[in-house]
Amino acid sequence: MKKKLQTAFSPRQYMLSGDFEIYYYSDCHSYNVKSHVHDYYEFYFFLEGDVSIHIHGEEHALSAGDMLLIPPGVPHFAKVHSLDVPYRRFVFWISRTYCRALSGLSPDYTYLMRLADETEWYLFHYDLLAFKAVQAKVFRLIEEIHSERFGKAVQISVCVNDLILHLNRTVYEEQHTKMPCEEQGLYPNLLRYIEEHIEEDLSLERLSREFYVSKYHIAHTFKANLGLSVHQFILKKRIRMCRDAICSRTGIGEACFMYGFQDYSSFFRAFKKEFGMSPKEYQELYTKKE
Repeated sequence: MKKKLQTAFSPRQYMLSGDFEIYYYSDCHSYNVKSHVHDYYEFYFFLEGDVSIHIHGEEHALSAGDMLLIPPGVPHFAKVHSLDVPYRRFVFWISRTYCRALSGLSPDYTYLMRLADETEWYLFHYDLLAFKAVQAKVFRLIEEIHSERFGKAVQISVCVNDLILHLNRTVYEEQHTKMPCEEQGLYPNLLRYIEEHIEEDLSLERLSREFYVSKYHIAHTFKANLGLSVHQFILKKRIRMCRDAICSRTGIGEACFMYGFQDYSSFFRAFKKEFGMSPKEYQELYTKKE
């Protein structure tokens, strides 16, 4: 498929351009790139191969049609399990400076970047037809980069912005297909479930399984209604319940584990950040006021 547009793989993990870079790789051997981070956003479109990607220590098996958006500072690496078929993918790097410029034109350009930054949701999947549409836009951009046609620089800018907006639009529309009445039912049910299971594991994965919706959809529901991530909401809920408990003379350590904290040090840090003093100082202050 368009072999002339393929790029020889380079292990370089930094940008030479100040705006963006795009590559089409097809490899028949593994380069064993170690875990690394970038100071730019990386869009990764998986075409073919027996590959998984590790992000923040979590492994994700990849299938054709997967797209990853990895923000700056997030550790990741790809692991090739077999080379019975070539390992093919597009890699699209975009600088933070370019993203800021696009956001100045319209925040719609950076919806996905904000999503990945705020919710840590990095993996998206396209069906066959939708992914072919993405591929067509990527190839159009790469072909323009390799051309010497009049207006090349302007056309490249148009292609880049069109691709970025297309990716934002398709993911946004995929995640906003529910009717308003369904959304209104999901949010209070999530709140009720969290309240009733506050002492248990309440990861996005668990909530996704319980409510049969994607992790991202749950994250978006909270962000839209509260302006907080699910993790932030649950943390604040637990901290306040612990505060009420210790003010009712429950032991500080007992309150910590009663409401879902796995270790005292994380509870202590969260409590002090929320209230500006340690749990013991808060309890003593409350007791004096009584």
